[in-house]
Amino acid sequence: MESTHAKYEQLIQDLRMDLRPQREWSQGRGIFMVIGHFVVGVAGGTWLFSLLYGSRLGLALAFVLGALGGLLHLVNLGHPARAWKMALQFRRSWISRGFFGLSLFLAGGFLYLVPLWLPGVLWGADSALAGAGKVMSILGMVTIIGYMGFVYTASKGIPFWNSPLHPALYVTYALRGGIAGLLLAQAVDGEWLASLNNLLLLWSGITAIVIVFFGLEVHGALTSGNAAAQRSVHELFAGSVAIYFYGGTLFMGLIVPAWLVWSGLTGPVSAGAMTLLAIVSAVGDFFMKYSTIRAGVYLPVWTPLAPRRQPIAT
Repeated sequence: MESTHAKYEQLIQDLRMDLRPQREWSQGRGIFMVIGHFVVGVAGGTWLFSLLYGSRLGLALAFVLGALGGLLHLVNLGHPARAWKMALQFRRSWISRGFFGLSLFLAGGFLYLVPLWLPGVLWGADSALAGAGKVMSILGMVTIIGYMGFVYTASKGIPFWNSPLHPALYVTYALRGGIAGLLLAQAVDGEWLASLNNLLLLWSGITAIVIVFFGLEVHGALTSGNAAAQRSVHELFAGSVAIYFYGGTLFMGLIVPAWLVWSGLTGPVSAGAMTLLAIVSAVGDFFMKYSTIRAGVYLPVWTPLAPRRQPIAT
């Protein structure tokens, strides 16, 4: 009861503000949505690079992460049993499209993984069933990598998210997370030396693209003339979200892994260092998503053409 009262008081305080922060997608049950999107993105990227580099353990890791992401999405729902109603909105909802993409990915991934881990038990790796599973998993993978940014861009009431670069940023996050997932799988499997330099250079290139896209998005928000978008940038760099951005995104997600990448490219490196690189890179991606989501600020509920009513003097 006390918790409900506190939430009510917070809502009243927020509604009294001209620039109201969003809390639904980053606090309380909403945090499961953020974690779910992050995990699903890493799953899609890990599946992609594991297919390219032939990592069986990486494929299994991607499948497990995809299933975990699906569960986290269900936890976020107030009534998980009603998820089928959400799924019926495929033509107009990016969340619904992501649901179908994840379902396709998991079904296809299962068909493809079974003969890899249990050869000759149920169906072969060269069978039509496994081939169909691979095609399904790739179609699902493309969907789950691409849909997440559009979920936030479709939120017209939060200008900071409503950027054409937002979907592209989420794709690059997924690719960065995929390299991290593959590095982790290879370090555990003892195969990390074979493709290490290639993966480290690829991580560096994708990270550079992330920085450029993010810089352009912030610049667009600052020069848009939109007070809500500008307030979001302030919250990100100098407000309540700054600790997550500087500590999680910049330090853990950029500085530490950049140093580990440089060490790996210029000298001998251990499997433990590559495991640490995978973990801190993924953690940094999570905090990037969390901080930009939490920094979201709604458009004012009033405009100069429709001014707020002033209290009547008594």
